[in-house]
Amino acid sequence: MLNMMQDCITPTMEQLMFFHDHIMMILTMIMMVVSYLLNNVMINKKMNNNLLDGQMIELIWTIVPTMTLFFIAAPSLRLLYLMDEMNKPMMTMKIIGNQWYWTYEYSDFKESEFNSYMETYNKNYRLLDTDTRMMLPTNTFVRLMVTSSDVIHSWTLPSTGIKIDGTPGRLNQASTLMNRTGIIYGQCSEICGANHSFMPIVVEMMPINNFIKWMTK
Repeated sequence: MLNMMQDCITPTMEQLMFFHDHIMMILTMIMMVVSYLLNNVMINKKMNNNLLDGQMIELIWTIVPTMTLFFIAAPSLRLLYLMDEMNKPMMTMKIIGNQWYWTYEYSDFKESEFNSYMETYNKNYRLLDTDTRMMLPTNTFVRLMVTSSDVIHSWTLPSTGIKIDGTPGRLNQASTLMNRTGIIYGQCSEICGANHSFMPIVVEMMPINNFIKWMTK
């Protein structure tokens, strides 16, 4: 789908992609080594009936996995630190999941709440476009607060690395920073009823000056 093929639009998602490539490289090396050893075991006909222990090989297969786990854990801990909540966001966006549409509220502005329904007449982006898009400024730290008015929803934007569950009676939050302008697409990622597939998400990023003009119309 289109929303799965979009480029990374936040520093967090870029780091997640780098981490994915890093893990895939390590897994590929492990697979090649294990396949080579298994192949040697299957074609090797030599046996040593007097072999009682192998302290050196046991030391090797203890140290090597430990070092491998270290090379996996170190960047993952760094990534968890980068994904941590920010203390002073520049603006807050409240998102409410409903059956089956989204309600957006700009908490820092007065009378700025609207509903976003799926656009039924768009043939180019079927099931992805909405009648009203959520607008966000670029290069701005934004706090996203997600909840639900009925059942559990999940507000998901794959190209930003954001997936937040909207739970009735609870506010879940995440932080983001969009580093370029454009339009990104997402969908509810939690089965929330019969029309679960018909509540898409569309976010349009614009320079902060244009965003202020849009908010003050």
